[in-house]
Amino acid sequence: MFRNISFKMIVAVVVFSACSAVAFSQTAPVSGTVKLKKGDGTTVPAAGVNVDAYRTDIDKGKMPGAKTNKKGEFSFVGFMLGQTYAIVVSGPGISPELRPNIRAGTDGISIEVNEGDGKTWTEDEVRTALKSASSQGGTGELTAEQKKEQADYLKKKAEYDIAKKKAEDANKIVNAAFQEGDKLYKAKDYAGAIAKFDEGINADPDFEGSAPILLNYKAVALKDRGFNSYKQSLTGDDAAKAAGMEKAKSDFHDAISAIDRGLLVIKNAPATTDTTTQKSAESSKRDLLANYVEIFRIMVKSRADVSMAKQAGPVFEQYFTVEPDAAKKTAAKLTLGDIMQEAGETQAALDAYMAVLTASPDNLDALAGAGFSLVNLGYLNNDKTKFQEAVNYLQRFIAGAPDTNKYKADAISLIDTLKKEQNVTPQKSGAAPKKKGQ
Repeated sequence: MFRNISFKMIVAVVVFSACSAVAFSQTAPVSGTVKLKKGDGTTVPAAGVNVDAYRTDIDKGKMPGAKTNKKGEFSFVGFMLGQTYAIVVSGPGISPELRPNIRAGTDGISIEVNEGDGKTWTEDEVRTALKSASSQGGTGELTAEQKKEQADYLKKKAEYDIAKKKAEDANKIVNAAFQEGDKLYKAKDYAGAIAKFDEGINADPDFEGSAPILLNYKAVALKDRGFNSYKQSLTGDDAAKAAGMEKAKSDFHDAISAIDRGLLVIKNAPATTDTTTQKSAESSKRDLLANYVEIFRIMVKSRADVSMAKQAGPVFEQYFTVEPDAAKKTAAKLTLGDIMQEAGETQAALDAYMAVLTASPDNLDALAGAGFSLVNLGYLNNDKTKFQEAVNYLQRFIAGAPDTNKYKADAISLIDTLKKEQNVTPQKSGAAPKKKGQ
Protein backbone atom coordinates (compact mmCIF):
# COMPACT_ATOMS: atom_id res chain seq x y z
CA MET A 1 0.00 0.00 0.00
CA PHE A 2 1.05 3.55 -0.61
CA ARG A 3 1.85 5.64 2.44
CA ASN A 4 -0.39 8.71 2.84
CA ILE A 5 0.93 11.93 4.42
CA SER A 6 -1.41 14.87 5.05
CA PHE A 7 -0.80 18.47 3.98
CA LYS A 8 -0.23 19.52 7.59
CA MET A 9 2.39 16.82 8.13
CA ILE A 10 4.25 17.92 5.02
CA VAL A 11 4.44 21.45 6.39
CA ALA A 12 5.57 20.20 9.78
CA VAL A 13 8.52 18.24 8.44
CA VAL A 14 10.01 21.00 6.25
CA VAL A 15 13.59 21.60 7.40
CA PHE A 16 14.78 25.18 7.20
CA SER A 17 18.38 25.91 6.28
CA ALA A 18 20.47 28.64 4.80
CA CYS A 19 19.42 27.39 1.39
CA SER A 20 15.69 27.18 2.14
CA ALA A 21 14.81 30.30 0.18
CA VAL A 22 16.63 29.01 -2.86
CA ALA A 23 14.96 25.58 -2.56
CA PHE A 24 11.51 27.12 -2.23
CA SER A 25 12.02 29.22 -5.30
CA GLN A 26 12.55 26.01 -7.34
CA THR A 27 9.16 24.49 -6.50
CA ALA A 28 5.53 25.38 -7.10
CA PRO A 29 2.32 24.00 -5.59
CA VAL A 30 -0.12 21.66 -7.34
CA SER A 31 -3.82 21.40 -6.44
CA GLY A 32 -7.13 20.16 -7.71
CA THR A 33 -10.48 18.54 -6.97
CA VAL A 34 -11.69 14.96 -7.19
CA LYS A 35 -15.35 14.17 -7.85
CA LEU A 36 -17.07 10.81 -7.68
CA LYS A 37 -19.54 9.92 -10.42
CA LYS A 38 -22.13 7.63 -8.86
CA GLY A 39 -24.15 4.91 -10.49
CA ASP A 40 -27.19 7.18 -10.89
CA GLY A 41 -25.14 9.68 -12.88
CA THR A 42 -24.78 12.29 -10.14
CA THR A 43 -21.41 13.57 -8.93
CA VAL A 44 -20.31 14.32 -5.38
CA PRO A 45 -17.01 15.39 -3.83
CA ALA A 46 -14.72 12.39 -3.33
CA ALA A 47 -13.67 12.93 0.27
CA GLY A 48 -10.79 11.10 1.96
CA VAL A 49 -9.36 9.44 -1.15
CA ASN A 50 -5.66 9.04 -1.82
CA VAL A 51 -3.84 11.25 -4.31
CA ASP A 52 -0.35 9.97 -5.20
CA ALA A 53 2.17 11.62 -7.50
CA TYR A 54 4.90 9.79 -9.44
CA ARG A 55 7.88 11.22 -11.33
CA THR A 56 7.51 10.46 -15.03
CA ASP A 57 10.53 12.26 -16.43
CA ILE A 58 12.60 9.47 -14.82
CA ASP A 59 11.88 5.77 -14.32
CA LYS A 60 11.17 5.89 -10.59
CA GLY A 61 10.28 8.29 -7.83
CA LYS A 62 7.19 9.16 -5.82
CA MET A 63 6.11 12.24 -3.89
CA PRO A 64 4.64 12.00 -0.38
CA GLY A 65 0.95 11.31 -0.88
CA ALA A 66 -2.02 13.54 -0.14
CA LYS A 67 -5.69 13.04 0.72
CA THR A 68 -8.76 14.94 -0.38
CA ASN A 69 -10.72 16.99 2.17
CA LYS A 70 -14.49 16.98 2.63
CA LYS A 71 -14.88 19.04 -0.53
CA GLY A 72 -12.77 16.61 -2.52
CA GLU A 73 -9.88 19.09 -2.72
CA PHE A 74 -6.22 18.10 -2.63
CA SER A 75 -2.96 20.00 -2.75
CA PHE A 76 0.77 19.37 -2.83
CA VAL A 77 3.14 21.95 -1.28
CA GLY A 78 5.41 21.93 -4.22
CA PHE A 79 6.57 19.96 -7.24
CA MET A 80 10.05 20.68 -8.54
CA LEU A 81 10.13 22.93 -11.55
CA GLY A 82 11.13 21.22 -14.77
CA GLN A 83 9.92 17.80 -13.58
CA THR A 84 6.88 15.88 -14.86
CA TYR A 85 4.49 13.85 -12.71
CA ALA A 86 1.48 11.57 -13.00
CA ILE A 87 -1.28 11.73 -10.40
CA VAL A 88 -3.18 8.60 -9.37
CA VAL A 89 -6.40 8.80 -7.37
CA SER A 90 -7.55 5.72 -5.45
CA GLY A 91 -9.54 4.80 -2.40
CA PRO A 92 -12.30 2.61 -0.94
CA GLY A 93 -15.28 2.16 -3.23
CA ILE A 94 -13.73 3.74 -6.32
CA SER A 95 -11.74 2.65 -9.35
CA PRO A 96 -8.21 4.08 -9.67
CA GLU A 97 -7.87 7.04 -12.01
CA LEU A 98 -4.64 8.17 -13.67
CA ARG A 99 -3.80 11.72 -14.84
CA PRO A 100 -0.39 12.11 -16.57
CA ASN A 101 1.67 15.17 -17.56
CA ILE A 102 1.29 17.23 -14.38
CA ARG A 103 3.92 19.93 -13.79
CA ALA A 104 4.82 22.25 -10.92
CA GLY A 105 2.39 25.15 -10.56
CA THR A 106 -0.60 23.34 -12.07
CA ASP A 107 -3.78 24.14 -10.20
CA GLY A 108 -7.48 23.64 -10.74
CA ILE A 109 -6.94 20.02 -11.80
CA SER A 110 -10.35 18.32 -12.07
CA ILE A 111 -10.44 14.53 -11.81
CA GLU A 112 -13.58 12.42 -12.00
CA VAL A 113 -13.58 8.88 -10.62
CA ASN A 114 -16.11 6.08 -10.86
CA GLU A 115 -17.36 3.60 -8.31
CA GLY A 116 -15.19 0.48 -8.14
CA ASP A 117 -13.44 -2.17 -6.08
CA GLY A 118 -11.14 0.19 -4.16
CA LYS A 119 -7.93 -1.21 -5.64
CA THR A 120 -4.70 0.67 -5.00
CA TRP A 121 -2.10 0.49 -7.78
CA THR A 122 1.53 -0.29 -7.19
CA GLU A 123 4.19 1.90 -8.76
CA ASP A 124 4.91 -0.84 -11.31
CA GLU A 125 1.26 -0.89 -12.36
CA VAL A 126 1.20 2.90 -12.71
CA ARG A 127 4.29 2.91 -14.90
CA THR A 128 2.96 0.08 -17.04
CA ALA A 129 -0.23 2.07 -17.65
CA LEU A 130 1.80 5.16 -18.54
CA LYS A 131 3.93 3.22 -21.02
CA SER A 132 0.79 1.84 -22.63
CA ALA A 133 -0.62 5.34 -23.08
CA SER A 134 2.70 6.67 -24.38
CA SER A 135 3.04 3.91 -26.99
CA GLN A 136 -0.28 5.03 -28.45
CA GLY A 137 0.78 8.67 -28.74
CA GLY A 138 -1.13 9.92 -25.70
CA THR A 139 0.00 13.19 -24.22
CA GLY A 140 -2.85 14.05 -21.89
CA GLU A 141 -5.66 12.24 -20.13
CA LEU A 142 -6.07 8.58 -21.09
CA THR A 143 -8.66 7.87 -23.75
CA ALA A 144 -11.60 5.56 -23.03
CA GLU A 145 -9.93 2.81 -25.05
CA GLN A 146 -6.65 3.23 -23.21
CA LYS A 147 -8.47 3.14 -19.88
CA LYS A 148 -10.18 -0.09 -20.90
CA GLU A 149 -6.90 -1.69 -22.00
CA GLN A 150 -5.29 -0.52 -18.79
CA ALA A 151 -8.16 -1.90 -16.70
CA ASP A 152 -8.01 -5.26 -18.54
CA TYR A 153 -4.27 -5.49 -18.01
CA LEU A 154 -4.53 -4.65 -14.34
CA LYS A 155 -7.35 -7.14 -13.87
CA LYS A 156 -5.30 -9.91 -15.46
CA LYS A 157 -2.26 -8.95 -13.44
CA ALA A 158 -4.31 -8.95 -10.24
CA GLU A 159 -5.66 -12.42 -11.09
CA TYR A 160 -2.13 -13.60 -11.82
CA ASP A 161 -0.83 -12.17 -8.54
CA ILE A 162 -3.63 -13.87 -6.60
CA ALA A 163 -2.99 -17.20 -8.33
CA LYS A 164 0.75 -16.87 -7.74
CA LYS A 165 0.24 -16.09 -4.06
CA LYS A 166 -2.16 -19.01 -3.73
CA ALA A 167 0.32 -21.36 -5.39
CA GLU A 168 3.16 -20.15 -3.16
CA ASP A 169 1.06 -20.62 -0.02
CA ALA A 170 -0.08 -24.06 -1.18
CA ASN A 171 3.50 -25.07 -1.93
CA LYS A 172 4.57 -24.20 1.60
CA ILE A 173 1.73 -26.28 3.05
CA VAL A 174 2.46 -29.20 0.72
CA ASN A 175 6.17 -29.30 1.57
CA ALA A 176 5.53 -29.04 5.30
CA ALA A 177 2.83 -31.73 5.15
CA PHE A 178 5.10 -34.09 3.26
CA GLN A 179 8.06 -33.67 5.62
CA GLU A 180 5.98 -33.91 8.80
CA GLY A 181 3.91 -36.79 7.42
CA ASP A 182 7.04 -38.70 6.46
CA LYS A 183 8.46 -38.34 9.97
CA LEU A 184 5.21 -39.57 11.53
CA TYR A 185 5.03 -42.49 9.08
CA LYS A 186 8.57 -43.59 9.92
CA ALA A 187 7.63 -43.41 13.60
CA LYS A 188 4.66 -45.72 12.76
CA ASP A 189 2.18 -43.01 13.77
CA TYR A 190 -0.02 -43.86 10.81
CA ALA A 191 -3.03 -41.80 11.92
CA GLY A 192 -0.86 -38.70 12.33
CA ALA A 193 0.86 -39.30 9.00
CA ILE A 194 -2.45 -39.73 7.17
CA ALA A 195 -3.75 -36.48 8.67
CA LYS A 196 -0.63 -34.59 7.54
CA PHE A 197 -0.77 -36.05 4.05
CA ASP A 198 -4.41 -34.93 3.86
CA GLU A 199 -3.35 -31.38 4.75
CA GLY A 200 -0.97 -31.35 1.81
CA ILE A 201 -3.52 -32.92 -0.55
CA ASN A 202 -6.24 -30.43 0.40
CA ALA A 203 -3.88 -27.48 -0.10
CA ASP A 204 -3.78 -28.17 -3.85
CA PRO A 205 -6.02 -31.18 -4.56
CA ASP A 206 -5.88 -31.08 -8.35
CA PHE A 207 -2.21 -30.24 -8.89
CA GLU A 208 -0.60 -33.19 -10.67
CA GLY A 209 2.81 -32.21 -9.33
CA SER A 210 1.97 -32.92 -5.67
CA ALA A 211 -1.48 -34.46 -5.12
CA PRO A 212 -0.72 -37.91 -6.66
CA ILE A 213 2.51 -38.18 -4.64
CA LEU A 214 0.80 -37.33 -1.36
CA LEU A 215 -2.14 -39.60 -2.18
CA ASN A 216 0.31 -42.42 -2.80
CA TYR A 217 1.97 -41.84 0.57
CA LYS A 218 -1.43 -41.75 2.22
CA ALA A 219 -2.30 -45.07 0.55
CA VAL A 220 0.91 -46.66 1.85
CA ALA A 221 0.19 -45.46 5.41
CA LEU A 222 -3.36 -46.83 5.18
CA LYS A 223 -2.10 -50.13 3.80
CA ASP A 224 0.45 -50.54 6.62
CA ARG A 225 -2.08 -49.61 9.29
CA GLY A 226 -4.53 -52.07 7.76
CA PHE A 227 -1.92 -54.83 7.75
CA ASN A 228 -1.22 -54.19 11.45
CA SER A 229 -4.93 -54.56 12.15
CA TYR A 230 -4.94 -57.81 10.20
CA LYS A 231 -2.04 -59.21 12.25
CA GLN A 232 -3.82 -58.23 15.46
CA SER A 233 -6.94 -60.02 14.23
CA LEU A 234 -5.05 -63.32 14.31
CA THR A 235 -5.18 -63.39 18.11
CA GLY A 236 -7.89 -62.89 20.69
CA ASP A 237 -11.51 -64.02 20.79
CA ASP A 238 -13.82 -64.17 17.82
CA ALA A 239 -15.19 -60.66 18.39
CA ALA A 240 -11.70 -59.16 18.52
CA LYS A 241 -10.65 -61.04 15.40
CA ALA A 242 -13.71 -59.83 13.50
CA ALA A 243 -13.16 -56.23 14.61
CA GLY A 244 -9.50 -56.33 13.61
CA MET A 245 -10.31 -57.77 10.20
CA GLU A 246 -12.98 -55.14 9.62
CA LYS A 247 -10.49 -52.35 10.44
CA ALA A 248 -8.00 -53.89 8.04
CA LYS A 249 -10.60 -54.15 5.27
CA SER A 250 -11.65 -50.52 5.78
CA ASP A 251 -8.08 -49.23 5.57
CA PHE A 252 -7.34 -51.31 2.49
CA HIS A 253 -10.38 -49.91 0.71
CA ASP A 254 -9.49 -46.35 1.75
CA ALA A 255 -6.00 -46.95 0.36
CA ILE A 256 -7.49 -48.01 -2.96
CA SER A 257 -9.69 -44.89 -2.99
CA ALA A 258 -6.60 -42.72 -2.45
CA ILE A 259 -4.81 -44.40 -5.35
CA ASP A 260 -7.83 -44.08 -7.64
CA ARG A 261 -7.98 -40.39 -6.82
CA GLY A 262 -4.27 -39.96 -7.56
CA LEU A 263 -4.62 -41.70 -10.92
CA LEU A 264 -7.59 -39.46 -11.77
CA VAL A 265 -5.59 -36.30 -11.02
CA ILE A 266 -2.89 -37.47 -13.43
CA LYS A 267 -5.46 -38.38 -16.07
CA ASN A 268 -7.15 -34.95 -15.84
CA ALA A 269 -3.91 -32.96 -15.84
CA PRO A 270 -3.48 -30.48 -18.73
CA ALA A 271 -1.52 -31.81 -21.68
CA THR A 272 2.10 -30.70 -21.73
CA THR A 273 5.16 -31.06 -23.95
CA ASP A 274 7.56 -30.47 -21.07
CA THR A 275 9.59 -33.67 -20.74
CA THR A 276 10.35 -33.14 -17.05
CA THR A 277 6.65 -32.83 -16.21
CA GLN A 278 5.83 -35.85 -18.36
CA LYS A 279 8.46 -38.00 -16.65
CA SER A 280 7.23 -36.91 -13.23
CA ALA A 281 3.66 -37.87 -14.12
CA GLU A 282 4.80 -41.25 -15.48
CA SER A 283 6.78 -41.92 -12.31
CA SER A 284 3.83 -40.99 -10.08
CA LYS A 285 1.48 -43.21 -12.09
CA ARG A 286 3.88 -46.14 -11.91
CA ASP A 287 4.30 -45.74 -8.13
CA LEU A 288 0.53 -45.56 -7.62
CA LEU A 289 -0.09 -48.68 -9.69
CA ALA A 290 2.73 -50.59 -7.98
CA ASN A 291 1.08 -49.94 -4.62
CA TYR A 292 -2.30 -50.81 -6.10
CA VAL A 293 -0.89 -54.24 -7.02
CA GLU A 294 0.51 -54.73 -3.52
CA ILE A 295 -2.76 -53.76 -1.83
CA PHE A 296 -4.69 -56.24 -3.99
CA ARG A 297 -2.22 -58.94 -2.98
CA ILE A 298 -2.58 -58.23 0.73
CA MET A 299 -6.37 -57.94 0.60
CA VAL A 300 -6.79 -61.32 -1.08
CA LYS A 301 -3.98 -63.24 0.63
CA SER A 302 -5.10 -62.01 4.07
CA ARG A 303 -8.68 -62.78 3.03
CA ALA A 304 -9.72 -59.33 4.23
CA ASP A 305 -11.70 -59.07 0.98
CA VAL A 306 -11.22 -61.94 -1.45
CA SER A 307 -13.87 -60.52 -3.79
CA MET A 308 -11.39 -57.83 -4.85
CA ALA A 309 -9.62 -60.45 -6.98
CA LYS A 310 -12.32 -59.95 -9.61
CA GLN A 311 -11.25 -56.31 -10.00
CA ALA A 312 -7.53 -57.03 -10.10
CA GLY A 313 -7.12 -57.83 -13.79
CA PRO A 314 -7.52 -54.32 -15.29
CA VAL A 315 -5.35 -52.76 -12.57
CA PHE A 316 -2.53 -55.24 -13.14
CA GLU A 317 -2.76 -54.72 -16.91
CA GLN A 318 -2.30 -50.96 -16.38
CA TYR A 319 0.73 -51.65 -14.24
CA PHE A 320 2.26 -53.95 -16.84
CA THR A 321 2.08 -51.17 -19.45
CA VAL A 322 3.95 -48.61 -17.32
CA GLU A 323 6.52 -50.79 -15.55
CA PRO A 324 9.78 -50.97 -17.56
CA ASP A 325 11.56 -53.26 -15.09
CA ALA A 326 11.17 -56.84 -16.35
CA ALA A 327 11.80 -58.40 -12.92
CA LYS A 328 9.12 -56.24 -11.26
CA LYS A 329 6.70 -56.99 -14.06
CA THR A 330 7.30 -60.75 -13.67
CA ALA A 331 6.78 -60.52 -9.90
CA ALA A 332 3.48 -58.73 -10.47
CA LYS A 333 2.29 -61.40 -12.90
CA LEU A 334 3.10 -64.07 -10.32
CA THR A 335 1.20 -62.04 -7.72
CA LEU A 336 -1.80 -61.88 -10.03
CA GLY A 337 -1.67 -65.64 -10.46
CA ASP A 338 -1.43 -66.20 -6.69
CA ILE A 339 -4.38 -63.98 -5.79
CA MET A 340 -6.52 -65.51 -8.53
CA GLN A 341 -5.64 -68.93 -7.20
CA GLU A 342 -6.51 -67.80 -3.68
CA ALA A 343 -9.87 -66.47 -4.88
CA GLY A 344 -10.71 -69.68 -6.74
CA GLU A 345 -10.33 -68.07 -10.19
CA THR A 346 -8.32 -71.00 -11.51
CA GLN A 347 -8.31 -70.25 -15.22
CA ALA A 348 -7.30 -66.62 -14.59
CA ALA A 349 -4.53 -67.86 -12.31
CA LEU A 350 -3.27 -70.25 -15.00
CA ASP A 351 -3.31 -67.45 -17.60
CA ALA A 352 -1.15 -65.29 -15.33
CA TYR A 353 1.39 -68.05 -14.70
CA MET A 354 1.56 -68.91 -18.38
CA ALA A 355 2.26 -65.25 -19.20
CA VAL A 356 5.37 -65.55 -17.03
CA LEU A 357 6.44 -68.86 -18.59
CA THR A 358 6.11 -67.41 -22.09
CA ALA A 359 8.95 -65.02 -21.28
CA SER A 360 10.76 -67.18 -18.68
CA PRO A 361 10.12 -70.91 -19.34
CA ASP A 362 12.15 -72.02 -16.30
CA ASN A 363 10.59 -69.71 -13.70
CA LEU A 364 10.07 -72.05 -10.75
CA ASP A 365 7.18 -70.13 -9.15
CA ALA A 366 5.31 -70.03 -12.44
CA LEU A 367 5.96 -73.75 -13.08
CA ALA A 368 4.56 -74.63 -9.67
CA GLY A 369 1.61 -72.26 -10.05
CA ALA A 370 0.77 -73.60 -13.50
CA GLY A 371 0.99 -77.20 -12.27
CA PHE A 372 -1.30 -76.61 -9.27
CA SER A 373 -3.77 -74.66 -11.40
CA LEU A 374 -3.95 -77.45 -13.97
CA VAL A 375 -4.63 -80.00 -11.22
CA ASN A 376 -7.55 -77.88 -10.03
CA LEU A 377 -8.91 -77.57 -13.57
CA GLY A 378 -8.53 -81.32 -14.04
CA TYR A 379 -10.68 -82.03 -10.99
CA LEU A 380 -13.19 -79.28 -11.80
CA ASN A 381 -13.70 -80.51 -15.37
CA ASN A 382 -12.84 -84.20 -14.90
CA ASP A 383 -10.25 -83.67 -17.60
CA LYS A 384 -7.39 -86.18 -17.67
CA THR A 385 -5.42 -84.09 -20.19
CA LYS A 386 -5.17 -81.35 -17.57
CA PHE A 387 -3.75 -83.85 -15.09
CA GLN A 388 -1.12 -84.90 -17.63
CA GLU A 389 -0.13 -81.27 -18.29
CA ALA A 390 -0.08 -80.65 -14.54
CA VAL A 391 2.39 -83.43 -13.73
CA ASN A 392 4.60 -82.33 -16.61
CA TYR A 393 4.91 -78.80 -15.18
CA LEU A 394 5.24 -80.04 -11.62
CA GLN A 395 8.05 -82.40 -12.62
CA ARG A 396 9.94 -79.54 -14.28
CA PHE A 397 9.45 -77.54 -11.11
CA ILE A 398 10.73 -80.37 -8.88
CA ALA A 399 13.78 -80.83 -11.10
CA GLY A 400 14.85 -77.23 -10.64
CA ALA A 401 13.64 -76.41 -7.13
CA PRO A 402 15.89 -76.78 -4.07
CA ASP A 403 14.68 -78.98 -1.24
CA THR A 404 14.03 -75.86 0.84
CA ASN A 405 11.36 -74.61 -1.59
CA LYS A 406 8.06 -74.53 0.31
CA TYR A 407 6.12 -76.04 -2.62
CA LYS A 408 8.45 -78.91 -3.47
CA ALA A 409 7.08 -81.47 -1.01
CA ASP A 410 3.50 -80.70 -2.07
CA ALA A 411 4.44 -81.07 -5.74
CA ILE A 412 6.07 -84.49 -5.15
CA SER A 413 3.07 -85.70 -3.15
CA LEU A 414 0.64 -84.48 -5.78
CA ILE A 415 2.45 -86.27 -8.60
CA ASP A 416 2.34 -89.53 -6.59
CA THR A 417 -1.38 -89.06 -6.00
CA LEU A 418 -2.10 -88.43 -9.68
CA LYS A 419 -0.07 -91.49 -10.66
CA LYS A 420 -2.29 -93.64 -8.46
CA GLU A 421 -5.64 -91.94 -9.09
CA GLN A 422 -5.35 -90.85 -12.72
CA ASN A 423 -2.61 -93.15 -14.02
CA VAL A 424 -0.53 -90.23 -15.35
CA THR A 425 3.22 -89.89 -15.17
CA PRO A 426 5.46 -86.95 -16.06
CA GLN A 427 6.62 -86.72 -19.64
CA LYS A 428 10.00 -85.35 -20.66
CA SER A 429 8.66 -81.89 -21.54
CA GLY A 430 5.49 -80.13 -20.54
CA ALA A 431 3.39 -78.83 -23.38
CA ALA A 432 1.91 -75.40 -22.86
CA PRO A 433 -1.75 -75.61 -21.76
CA LYS A 434 -4.32 -74.06 -24.00
CA LYS A 435 -5.99 -70.84 -22.95
CA LYS A 436 -9.69 -70.12 -23.08
CA GLY A 437 -11.13 -70.06 -26.58
CA GLN A 438 -8.32 -72.15 -28.09
